Amino acid sequence: MTRSPASGMPFGPLVQPAPAARRPPLSPLTAALIAVAAVLLVSMAGALFPPGAWYDGLAKPGFTPPNAVFGPVWGLMYTLNAVALYLLLRAPRGGRRRAALAAMAVQLALNALWTPVFFGAQMMGAAVVVIVALAVAIAATIALAWRVRGAAAALLVPYLGWVAFAAVLNASLWAMNR
Repeated sequence: MTRSPASGMPFGPLVQPAPAARRPPLSPLTAALIAVAAVLLVSMAGALFPPGAWYDGLAKPGFTPPNAVFGPVWGLMYTLNAVALYLLLRAPRGGRRRAALAAMAVQLALNALWTPVFFGAQMMGAAVVVIVALAVAIAATIALAWRVRGAAAALLVPYLGWVAFAAVLNASLWAMNR
């Protein structure tokens, strides 16, 4: 048996340390619970600050949907968010997944912030800033999610469209009611 010149240890079969065990993605149940809980928390911000007499009294542009449209559309948008988040949580772990999940967290936080700013504080100008930041965060989430799970990214495209429309509506309301 030959010896290593530096250590005097015998050369033998190379013993490689076991590769770091890669943690598997979350279980379907865990991912579903996290996705639903996260989106429910965000949607609760809307429930805490419903439109009221203040909103009803605002001058509105002609393209403003009837109030009855907002609930079902937002319900669909939150459902799409929950499914997209579920898909990301079930994706293999790694830097791309972390980045997509971080972007998702930012856009969900901005989504939760908009309602108290617009309806709670009645600060339409500040709400425009929040909703534009939300649209940018959704676009970033789509771009990052695309690299992890294309289906998750695709599910967020209608949400981006709705938020872009809501941003135009928000800006119009602000302009008309200064």
